[in-house]
Formats: sequence, C-alpha cells, structure tokens
Amino acid sequence: MNAEISGMNIRAEEYAGKLDALRHAMQTVVIGQDAVVDRLIIALCTDGHVLLEGVPGIAKTLTVRTLSQCIACSFARIQFTPDLLPADITGTKIFDQKCSSFTTVRGPVFANCILADEINRAPPKVQSALLEAMQEKQVTIQGETHPLPRPFFVLATQNPIESEGTYPLPDAQVDRFMFKVQMTYPKKDEEIRILDLFTEGTPARPAPVMGTETIIAIQSFTRSLYADAAIKRYVTDLVDATRNPASSGIDAARYIAYGASPRASIGLILGAKARALLAGRGYVIPEDVQAVSHDVLRHRILLTYEGDAEGITPDAIIDCLLKTVPVP
Repeated sequence: MNAEISGMNIRAEEYAGKLDALRHAMQTVVIGQDAVVDRLIIALCTDGHVLLEGVPGIAKTLTVRTLSQCIACSFARIQFTPDLLPADITGTKIFDQKCSSFTTVRGPVFANCILADEINRAPPKVQSALLEAMQEKQVTIQGETHPLPRPFFVLATQNPIESEGTYPLPDAQVDRFMFKVQMTYPKKDEEIRILDLFTEGTPARPAPVMGTETIIAIQSFTRSLYADAAIKRYVTDLVDATRNPASSGIDAARYIAYGASPRASIGLILGAKARALLAGRGYVIPEDVQAVSHDVLRHRILLTYEGDAEGITPDAIIDCLLKTVPVP
C-alpha cells in the first residue's frame, strides 16, 4: 500500500503543477476570488457542476469565461430569461424540405463549458432541461439520445439579493450541483488591482494552459486517489448528522427539514480527493473533507420555517457539525 501511495504522490505532484498553472492563469484576470478559483478547479477535477451565487458585478461571468479560455475548450453562454424555451437549450428537430426529412439542430448545451447565466430567471420547465444533461451527460431530443462532449461542465450563476422576476431552483436541480459557491467582495487592495487592470487598458486574454485530453486524464486520476476507510466513515458521519442531528449530539433538529442526500457524500469524497490533488498528495486527509464541506452541503440542507424565522443559516449548522462530529 505504501508503494502504491508513493506512486500516487508522484503523479499527484505532476498534475498539481498543471493545475497550479491553471490557477495562476485565471488569477491574471480574476482578482480577489482565489478561493472561488480553487473551488472551480476542484469541481473541474471531479467532473462536477458549480452554482455561483453573488451580487451583480462581482465577476461571476468573468470567472467562468476565464476558466473556459484557460482550458482550451468549447464554451457556450446561455442567458436564462422568462421567455426561454427548453429547446433553446437542448436543441430540436426541423424539417428539411430539400431532403424531405427531419434534421437535428443541437442547442448550446453541446459544449464543454456551459455558463447558465442568471439561471433562476427562467421558469422550472426550462431549468429542468439541464437535469438530464448534468446527471447523465446526455440530451434527449424528441426521442433520440445524444451524448454530450467530454468534459462537460455546467457553471450557473444567480443573484441572491433580487427576487423580482425570479423562480426558485427546484431541489432536484440544486442537488445536481456539486458545489454552491458564494462569491464575496474583494479586499481594498485587491479592488485597486482590479481598477488598474480594467481601467488602464484591455485585459489580455489568458492563454490556454491545458487541453480537454489533460482534463479528462486528471478527472480519471482524481477518482483513483486513496481515501482511507476512516475518511469515508467521517464523511458518512457528517452527512448523517444533517439527517439525524440529535444522534450526533447537535441540537438543530427543529431547524432542519431535510438533510443532505447520498450525492452529498459522493461530493465530499470527490471534492476532498481533488483538494488533495491540488496539494500534490495522493491520499485524502480530514482537512480536505472539512475544506469542501460548506460548498458541498450548504445547498443540500433544507431549513424549517422556524430555522428561517430565527435567521439560522446552513453554514452555521455546518460549522456546528464540523466542531461536533469526531475527526479520525
């Protein structure tokens, strides 16, 4: 086992170097969002999807576009609006009079990197057009199933402070996002750098640092990283505590309507493996799990009315879980 882990460490260091180059390339344009950049790279390594939440003008769209430029992949931006139709996303069939037959016209979802901008501005019927694509990496158009290109990465954005003209995301849709990442304001010195970059010329387009073949290889390697049985038990203990808080000694049952799904356990393990890879390690430690816990769990803990009324947040509950659940 030690020889296997040693070999994993060597390959992990190699891939960590490539991922560090991706991080630095993104940071030449995206300033003051280092934690967000790391979360996007972690999700990319695990073939997961990300829901970005932040106020307008905080660089959500810029971050996604910069990532697509740095990895040399196809990119499509879908602006979600109330009049959008599912076929505008997935595609449809049209009748070709010359051939007297129907031809499939593929929608913008057939790209490697999808930006679902302001996803909560479209009705649930339109949002559901992404369900099959995000989970099964395929799209069904009038009875015909079409595989999506690999890698396939959905990055959705939403504004948390404006509710007029928006539709809450269905729980089934939200659960398909591996991470829900909250973007915050940059620090003062970081904002000065932003002013220098965007008001004294046009920011240079970052050069691609890796191709899709490398990404697919990294995704495969990430899943092979070593996670001890104690780490897996720790993950299941954390997730079970969201469903049965009393059994873990946490007084939060009246605040939690529904706990996290098994998809959360999968997300915690994969996210921890990808974080270990970023650090150049071929094995997972408890700190890796803790580092991704908020992003994996915050959108999977549904609060009761009492919890909402008392201003309890999922992040506060996760903090309590991390302090209470025994660490291996």
